[in-house]
Amino acid sequence: MKAEIHPTYFPKATVECACGNKFTVGSSKESIRVEICSKCHPFYTGQEKSLDSAGRVEKFKNRRAAAAPKVSKKNAEVVSSTPEQTPSDASASNAQESAA
Repeated sequence: MKAEIHPTYFPKATVECACGNKFTVGSSKESIRVEICSKCHPFYTGQEKSLDSAGRVEKFKNRRAAAAPKVSKKNAEVVSSTPEQTPSDASASNAQESAA
């Protein structure tokens, strides 16, 4: 490691928040001033507000539930011609008939 290229490390640097909270951390600066800390940030204090005011998630879920599942023509024909067989069973029986 080269000498004299690294900044001075302060193991007990003080951090001072705008709300008045003070705590110590290790830093390359002796004193740090911040606007928001864990004592006043809405996420950590439980005062967070939901930004989904338009109800986008609910609208999406409603549209998704209202949409009818689409069935392809190929699967619909196989199922309608032999309702007791699944499409894989029908293709297996057709293969056996053509081999005989």
